Amino acid sequence: MRYLIFTCLCLVLPSGKLSKVAWLTGTWKHSSTDGAIYESWKKESENSLVGMSYTVKEGDTIVFETIHLTEQNDSLLYIPKVKYQNDEQPVIFTATIITNEKMVFHNDQHDVPQIISYTKITTDSMVAEISGRAEGILKSKAYPMVRIE
Repeated sequence: MRYLIFTCLCLVLPSGKLSKVAWLTGTWKHSSTDGAIYESWKKESENSLVGMSYTVKEGDTIVFETIHLTEQNDSLLYIPKVKYQNDEQPVIFTATIITNEKMVFHNDQHDVPQIISYTKITTDSMVAEISGRAEGILKSKAYPMVRIE
């Protein structure tokens, strides 16, 4: 009599939208003549990442914001809170595109930006971009970034 023994090794992966953008975790840097912009992201819970973004110029931190990337009610929300802007209240942007390489968030009611996007180029490089209309003129700014940790 033969006995067959089957072993199943199951890998459970998160199935939500947040799992597609897990590549964002880590610390990223954009260098320019205006200083260096840093973004640091870490997993806060199964449904959210928390990030902070700041600019350093000549040793001084100029702009500081905290960001929550949260999955709620089948939507992925990008919620920044910027020091000295919007009465320091959070602003909610809703994802319109979520893939393993790109995420795009919109808030047409916000002044500028109305669109925030992140595009993964390689494991260690991405482009963050903000865009929107100001006084009827479409403006856009791209921030190529490299992973530093």
